[in-house]
Amino acid sequence: MKKFITVYDRYIFMQVLVTTLVAILLFTIVWIAPEMLLKTIENVLEGEYSAKTGILLIFYELPKILGKAFPVGLLLGSLFTFDKLSKDSELTIFRAVGMSFFRIFAPILVLSLLFTWLCFVTYDKWIPYSCQKIADITGSRILTQYIYAKRDENNHPKQAVIVSRFHNGIMSNVIVMNFSDQVFDDLHGLSNIMVAETGQMSVCDNNEACWKLKNVTSYDISSEGIFKEISQSPTASVLNGQDAQNAYTIMINSTKRDREINNNDLLNYVLLLKKEKIDEDYRLMLNKYFQRFFHPFVCVLLAILGCLLGFSKPREQRLIGFTIAIGCIFLYYITLPFFDLLAEKGVLHPLVTASFPLIAFLLSIVLFYKSKDL
Repeated sequence: MKKFITVYDRYIFMQVLVTTLVAILLFTIVWIAPEMLLKTIENVLEGEYSAKTGILLIFYELPKILGKAFPVGLLLGSLFTFDKLSKDSELTIFRAVGMSFFRIFAPILVLSLLFTWLCFVTYDKWIPYSCQKIADITGSRILTQYIYAKRDENNHPKQAVIVSRFHNGIMSNVIVMNFSDQVFDDLHGLSNIMVAETGQMSVCDNNEACWKLKNVTSYDISSEGIFKEISQSPTASVLNGQDAQNAYTIMINSTKRDREINNNDLLNYVLLLKKEKIDEDYRLMLNKYFQRFFHPFVCVLLAILGCLLGFSKPREQRLIGFTIAIGCIFLYYITLPFFDLLAEKGVLHPLVTASFPLIAFLLSIVLFYKSKDL
């Protein structure tokens, strides 16, 4: 019976694995050294962090780097390995004994699928966990301003809540504007404005969630737009029930970057943004959610691309393949913010913006495959 895993498979698998790990290590060192490492050392020397805290901060930064390093490592690892095999005429021998490109690539496909799974887990589990740890250590998660608008079934504003600062569950300098039914041209009149020193998520008398404000100054406004009464109150409740819970959830997530949220919470956040009709944030976060599933498969495509770039003639310049590889990596990561912007502004559907890099890499693979005449 013919063996399913041959000596060739083990040989190629280990060659590409070793070079990929070396490439990932080099990428991580280059990424972390210039700014992150120097800044951490500076903070330790100034006494802001202890040496242990500095080491922990660098350690928790690693998952964010590895998420980018896995695809890059596979591209460079497969490219270097296949370039070396080409220069040593080993690939010529493999082809001479009847091995097709797809059979030659089979062990790299298995390796790339393994790294695809690692990349997916990194973005879903490891990066959110490490970001939470960094926030706990530095206490850096502070929201400077948040605005929640409550609308009626006709999309007319009913109430707007402005939080100037949010940290550790406490809202500071909260402004609540209650809109009247009067409309002046395209502007809606106000019936009341409340200003509170602080506020927090709480439970009201009816056992429903609410935002409880403290040290509240209330300004009642007449139909002519004139303040008719100013009153003081120690407490006041706004955004009762599901509105309070939705607003608080959106505020909590707005203090985070998308990488700080796991896949399940990110999906719930996207659905909530859609429900509350916060269109720009909804499109951006939906794009980020799709990227969670598309980005890991870049590992497979870059591994294939690296193999194709590594196929070369014995006297062909090695620099060409590596230059193209570096160019592909640079274009991929530098264009991601551009596609995020296109999705956020509604120029393209988030599914298109999230999948476009994969389609571009797939087309590049087809072109290189035909040009190599394999």
